[in-house]
Amino acid sequence: MAEIPRTLGNRYDVGDLIGRGGMAEVRLGYDNRLSRSVAIKVLRADLARDSMFLARFRREAQSSAALNHPSIVSVYDTGEETIEQANGEVLKLPYIVMEYVKGRTVASLLADGDPVPIAEAVQITAGVLSALQYSHNEGIIHRDIKPGNVMLTPDGKVKVMDFGIARAIADSAATMTQTNSVVGTAQYLSPEQARGEVVDARSDLYSAGCLLYELLTGKPPFTGDSAVAVAYQHVSETPTPASAIAPDIPNVVDRVVMKALAKNREERYQSADEFRDDLLSAAQGGGVMAPSVASWANNSQATSVVSPVSSYSSNPYIPATGEYEAALSGGEEESDDNQKKKTWLIAGIIALLVLVGVGLWFIFSSSADGKEVAPTASASATDDNGKVQVPEIEVGLSEDAVKEKIQAAGLVYQRGEDISDDSIAEGGFVKSSPASGTTLNRGALVTAHFSSGPAAVPVPDLTGKTTEEARRILENLGLKLGEVTSEDNLATEKDAIIRQTPSSGELAPGNSVRVTISTGYGKVPDVSGLMKDEAVKTLNQAGIKVSRITTQTSNDVEVGEVIHSSPSAGQAISRGESVELVIAIDSSATGGNDDMLNEPNTTSDDSVG
Repeated sequence: MAEIPRTLGNRYDVGDLIGRGGMAEVRLGYDNRLSRSVAIKVLRADLARDSMFLARFRREAQSSAALNHPSIVSVYDTGEETIEQANGEVLKLPYIVMEYVKGRTVASLLADGDPVPIAEAVQITAGVLSALQYSHNEGIIHRDIKPGNVMLTPDGKVKVMDFGIARAIADSAATMTQTNSVVGTAQYLSPEQARGEVVDARSDLYSAGCLLYELLTGKPPFTGDSAVAVAYQHVSETPTPASAIAPDIPNVVDRVVMKALAKNREERYQSADEFRDDLLSAAQGGGVMAPSVASWANNSQATSVVSPVSSYSSNPYIPATGEYEAALSGGEEESDDNQKKKTWLIAGIIALLVLVGVGLWFIFSSSADGKEVAPTASASATDDNGKVQVPEIEVGLSEDAVKEKIQAAGLVYQRGEDISDDSIAEGGFVKSSPASGTTLNRGALVTAHFSSGPAAVPVPDLTGKTTEEARRILENLGLKLGEVTSEDNLATEKDAIIRQTPSSGELAPGNSVRVTISTGYGKVPDVSGLMKDEAVKTLNQAGIKVSRITTQTSNDVEVGEVIHSSPSAGQAISRGESVELVIAIDSSATGGNDDMLNEPNTTSDDSVG
């Protein structure tokens, strides 16, 4: 295999290997022009001759470059480098220059098979859903949401990456029909992807549901000996409720997970925002749109299994074994006795779940009404009348510890709305209602409030400022200067900020503002064929001053129209440079007209000096 050049595009220094995938490797790089670290994704040389991999790699660049969102890894640049292999063959090696994200993938977070805390699982999934809502709004379906494609930064931010098999929503149907292949990663495939059907935004939401399930339980909803076996389960089986694996998962969260994993996409969440809103509400103990967990077990009995497309075995992402079709047809030949046994078993499980649910509902509803519940061994301050005191809780304590203290005192815990606080870290305990020391009936409700971090500050207008000026302004407000990109622009001074994200509103201290600065360069617009005044105005609006206007006789264009400019259209020009225009005149025109037209344009209202 040919070595990757140490420099790409005469701009990017290629450093150490930081990641490797099925078709590319990612290396740490350095952008010499903008003096920043980047990640460079390079297609493997042995795949550069394969048109399918080339198309996928280029599609990733196009899809990613069109997206600009804080939860999506940014693409800065793309290109192709010509390399010579050992056999003398010359090969064009495509590469993508991306934002360098310090952190680790969710896959590494889950590598030991242990679940993450519920609050963290919700935060990660909410970040992914925020990115998906944006990409769906932009017309892009990811089609491969999985732990390995989600990065976590040291400060807890979520970054979705690898749009290598993403498709525009408008051409999803045509693509799937033409290729007759199934794409994605088996453990996170939506049922429609597993069947080789048309995908839409709701297919991404199913994969996000699989991700949430694994974060909560430590394992994906379906596992098997092969990718084919897993794909079959996605199509035909209802996952075990997450709470059956991790009993601390609240019922409302369980309901959200099951709705996200509905086989029929019409029964899933219809948008990432809808999914995210329900999930955040569930995490705070609020109401959700999702039906009961037991209802999905009933629905699964009526789920029809549709055979995958005929060329399923040719799918490059799921091994061609032929087992998928065999598994489907085997289900139809199952004996009546086995069917009856399964039916009775499922009915028994559902009945048991219903009984447990009713019992828990009775216990907690009694508690909420202020009726006595069985005292705990660790109950704190109490008197002979069954009264208890709200325990002393340290400011800044985590939610899990606060919940444990309140429940140990014989009271019912509820999370209230977060409160901004400059001195208490985000997620730390602020106060309870009723306050510590208050005497209540055992089983009464105590609402705990946690910090949302420092209060938000208005985002300043940075346009026209240099990056150093912007950095000082932001640091004085407790904000940071984020990613700096550049763009050709003649109307703005070199290195001055053209625009920013966000451009207005408020941000909590510690957040970043991304800016785009001017290179001070641009291209001369084509003004040939325009009348003199219109041409001058067009150039002025582009930040270019007209220094001289000369005339030339012409029978090909109308009198007063621009014949050409110098420098000519499309040529590079720096800010402050000017152009000359050549205007057509009639061959019978007098010299007086020449004198008038030859005067430099210094009085135009639109001119830029």
